[in-house]
Amino acid sequence: MDVRKDAGTAEQWVAAEDDISCINRFSRKTLTADEVYTFAVRLCDNEVDRDFERFDEAALSALGDLFVGKSGVFDHQWSALGQTARIYRTELVREAGRVTAAGDGYCYLKAWAYLMKTEKNADLIAEIEGGIKKEVSVGCAVARSVCSICGEESGTCPHQKGQTYGGKLCYAELREPSDAYEWSFVAVPAQREAGVLKRFGQKAVAGLEQYVGQKEEFREAWDVLRKQAELGRNYLTGLRRDVVRLALVSDEKLNGEVFQGIADKLEEPELLELKKAYEARAEKVFPVQLRRADREAKSGDGEMFRV
Repeated sequence: MDVRKDAGTAEQWVAAEDDISCINRFSRKTLTADEVYTFAVRLCDNEVDRDFERFDEAALSALGDLFVGKSGVFDHQWSALGQTARIYRTELVREAGRVTAAGDGYCYLKAWAYLMKTEKNADLIAEIEGGIKKEVSVGCAVARSVCSICGEESGTCPHQKGQTYGGKLCYAELREPSDAYEWSFVAVPAQREAGVLKRFGQKAVAGLEQYVGQKEEFREAWDVLRKQAELGRNYLTGLRRDVVRLALVSDEKLNGEVFQGIADKLEEPELLELKKAYEARAEKVFPVQLRRADREAKSGDGEMFRV
């Protein structure tokens, strides 16, 4: 089960000697305080969020270990070009006197990250200090999502998240983190304290469709891709039909059903070569009829298969 949780704000942190020691565990050369910029982020907490889900304290503690050494990127784009910072230590922080909607003491996972003081990072550092780059989001995997009412796996029981049963709020508790992928600077968080953007463990395409459905511009791009894929399928269908037709015209001894099965397994390069060969052979057998048939095909519905 994959989860993306938006986190809290980033705050500047002056690198102490202990911080430099932690940072140098991840660097190839020995860095000094003058070479790095450090800041603290609230990764995630144990409050019930707008989607009526939350991490329990044990999950936050486990995530603290998993996130040490993980890269910071932008908008969950998993590209080395977007790597900008790295977490070098974490801490579970409790806020005395504050109680969550679940009824336990509030706590959150705090992390410290560093990036290099380079000309390339100058604008990012200025945006962090100016409060522009503020919200962050984490990508991780959890093994379980448990219903707060009955303790069964969320979604498998009759209880609905956000509803109240016997005066008790129903929410899903995310437990047993198994991996931490990355953390990202994001623009619009959804969680009350930090923001939530999550993706549960579905297969790749299903997960992509769920995420795409949340963003209008991505949904439009997804629709375009699907239409292009449909055109491509139509094109190959027409090409296979043409190859089979030409083959049967040029060699009446061929078994049409068998040859159709062969054509269905071929892709465009092989089909184009076969079409070229059978066109030349059919031209010798029926030169006049073939030219007339080609003219009629080009003026008819066959045009829709051209890309």
